[in-house]
Amino acid sequence: MNYWLFKTEPDVFSIDDLYNSPSKTAPWEGVRNYQARNYLRDLVQKGDLVLFYHSRANPLSVVGIAEVVKPGYPDHFAFDPSHKYFDSKSKVESPTWYMVDIKFKKKFPTPVTTEEMKKHKPLKNMVLLKKGSRLSIQPVSAAEFQFILGLADVKL
Repeated sequence: MNYWLFKTEPDVFSIDDLYNSPSKTAPWEGVRNYQARNYLRDLVQKGDLVLFYHSRANPLSVVGIAEVVKPGYPDHFAFDPSHKYFDSKSKVESPTWYMVDIKFKKKFPTPVTTEEMKKHKPLKNMVLLKKGSRLSIQPVSAAEFQFILGLADVKL
């Protein structure tokens, strides 16, 4: 099993939106960065756990956990000219962009802020906390994942 951090803007798609989705499950679409796409296409697998991170929020924070329930498959929104994620270069026969499906697992009673994470030595190498780190899909080590669960006072 792998662990990930997925960033989202809460006014676009929040942890509550995931919770309120049919079967508490939704596609993670619209990723338009090649490195993040490669993670979705090649490495994110069914059963992997995801730290759900609210970016462009105050405060920036991990707000819950999701589980990958469907591994990478072509992001069909890229083929739809009327959709905001349309990409004329992505073709059905050779898709450029991929997505996964995730399912809500738990919302943290108290979000774990980026500022709080920066205070803890076990998280010092976390991709999220590295200067210039902007990827919307990031790998997280098992130790980092468990440490953040501890900060949130959450057990799975």
